[in-house]
Amino acid sequence: MRFGFAFNPTNPQARATLERALAWCQANGVDAWESEAEDRAKIAAAAIGTNLICVLGGDGTFLRAARGIGDSAAPTLGVNLGRIGFLAKVETDELERALGQVAGGDFELEDRFRIEATLLRADGEREGHACLNEVVVARGTRVRMIQVEVEVSGSHLATWVSDGVVVATPTGSTAYSFSAGGSVLDPRLRNMIITSVAGYLSPLRSVVAGEDHVVRLTLRQAASGATVSIDGQWDLPMAVGETVEVRALPVPLRMVQLSGGTPFYELLRTKASLLPY
Repeated sequence: MRFGFAFNPTNPQARATLERALAWCQANGVDAWESEAEDRAKIAAAAIGTNLICVLGGDGTFLRAARGIGDSAAPTLGVNLGRIGFLAKVETDELERALGQVAGGDFELEDRFRIEATLLRADGEREGHACLNEVVVARGTRVRMIQVEVEVSGSHLATWVSDGVVVATPTGSTAYSFSAGGSVLDPRLRNMIITSVAGYLSPLRSVVAGEDHVVRLTLRQAASGATVSIDGQWDLPMAVGETVEVRALPVPLRMVQLSGGTPFYELLRTKASLLPY
C-alpha cells in the first residue's frame, strides 16, 4: 500500500501534521511520499499507483494539489488546516483514524466533476486548464464593468454587463459562485453553474447547464482588459475579442468519503456557521 501527502509549505501546522502522517505510515508498513502542493509535476508522477493522496491544508492547497492529481483517479482526502475547508473531510485530530480507515478499506469514493477552460487567444493560440471549482472571467485593474457574451452550445444565453462571469462545478458551487448568487449543488452532480457577478440591469442571474454542453464566454468590452481566474489560484490576462470555452472533463477527481463521515448537507451547515457575519 502506498500513500502520498501534498502539503502547504507556508503553513507551520502542515509540517507537524505531515510528520504525524509519515510516522503513522512507518508504524503501519505503508510506503509514503510527500510533495508540496504546488509541485504539479512531482504529484502527477507519484500519483500513479498511489492508494491515497492526502492533502494537508485548506481549500487553496487542495485546489493546487488537484492540478497534479489530474487524470490519475487516485483517491484523494483533504485534511483541514485552513479556516473553512469545504473540500476537507477530516480535521487534524482525526488524521490517524482516517488513515487507518483508508488502509482498512472502510471508505467509499465520491466522484467530483471537473471542467476544462480553454482560452482562445486572438492569435489562434489555445491554452487549456483543468478546474475543480470554477473558471472566472473578471474585470481588470480598473473598477469598470466588463461586457461578456455567454453562449451555451451555440445558443446565445446573455450578454452580461457585470464585474465578471463564473462557470462553476458542483464542487465549486460553495465558493465564488455562491458569493455571486449561484445555487449550491450536490457535489456528486455533473453540471455547470453559470453566474454573473454583480450584473447590471439583468433579470437573468444564474443558469445551470448539463455536462454535455460547451459554454463560451467572449469578452466584448473592457476598459482595461480582463482576467481569467482558474480555481482562484492562477490568473491569466484576457483581451477584448478573446473567448474562454468551458467543457466537461471525462475523468473526475475521486474524493474519499470515510464510513461514518459527515454528510454533505450537514457539512454545509457546519461550515457555513464558521463564516464571519
